[in-house]
Amino acid sequence: KLVYGDVFRPPPGGTLLAVYAGTGAQLAVMSVLTLAFAALGFLSPANRGSLLSSVLLFFVLMGVPAGFVSARFCQLVKEQNHFKATLLTAIMFPGVTFIIFFFVNLIAWSKQSSSAVPFGTLIVLMLLWFGVSLPLIFFGAYLGVQAGADVAPVSNQPHPREPISLPCQISPIPRQIPPQMWYLSNGVPAILGGCLAFGAVFVEMFFILSSIWQHRFYYMFGFLGLVFFILLVTCAEIAIVLCYLHLVAEDYRWWWRSMFTGGSIALYMYAYGLYHYMSRAHPAAQFDLLSASIYFGYMGIFCYGIFVLCGFIGFISCFVFICKIYGSVKID
Repeated sequence: KLVYGDVFRPPPGGTLLAVYAGTGAQLAVMSVLTLAFAALGFLSPANRGSLLSSVLLFFVLMGVPAGFVSARFCQLVKEQNHFKATLLTAIMFPGVTFIIFFFVNLIAWSKQSSSAVPFGTLIVLMLLWFGVSLPLIFFGAYLGVQAGADVAPVSNQPHPREPISLPCQISPIPRQIPPQMWYLSNGVPAILGGCLAFGAVFVEMFFILSSIWQHRFYYMFGFLGLVFFILLVTCAEIAIVLCYLHLVAEDYRWWWRSMFTGGSIALYMYAYGLYHYMSRAHPAAQFDLLSASIYFGYMGIFCYGIFVLCGFIGFISCFVFICKIYGSVKID
């Protein structure tokens, strides 16, 4: 109850948080649809191109939920420039991914490797990005702004253009945060949360990396869907527990912390990818720039996506949890 007037105070960098929330929603829907189609047998493991094409197609088409979620949270953090926020949602994650992919492909071109992606394919990817994904994200943002036009920010106090009904008002003066214990300081909860979440999926990581880099087929998409569900539940539970401990310690800065708590599993995944590369994928002593750039470049793209996805799960679960508990608490 002591921080009820500050728990919904907009955080610094709230626009960027809303952007990553929208992208996380886009990746979450994309992952669920891809795993569902693969588990039902529509995507053959023998045809690797069909799985990758489905991932790209679902990501591009899921621009509507990305723009919708981003617009709703942009209104919540008092971002007035909705065009900037929507544009960042459209270019932030795909832009970083395309830069990494382009540099990896540039090295492949310089080595005249057959693994290099043709220039025409890059043009097609750009057309999908700017011709399909970008308009869908702006359309979703328009729906998000319109959906929040008649919702009140505080119960019984109507106000236009507010996205979500908050259970308590924000005090005009921020409350001073008392000194925190070392295990609740910045960085420690995120490291702990990522370690526990990684423990739920590290066994499956071995089979996934082996199927990708050691030319093996992966058929257990149903089991992968179950592991993915366990990962999401674990990220949500860990983020909620750590968020509650911080609120008990009168620390209301939960916005970014919940994002990093859920997304920190990506660091453990990348570290495991390094171990897999040194022990199995590239046991030879001779270093090859092309193979290393392809492996670590694509592994970086994968872990970046995991960070955004799991960070969104941690953030949205903490947001729902806080709205629930403060909606049921009677403030005198």
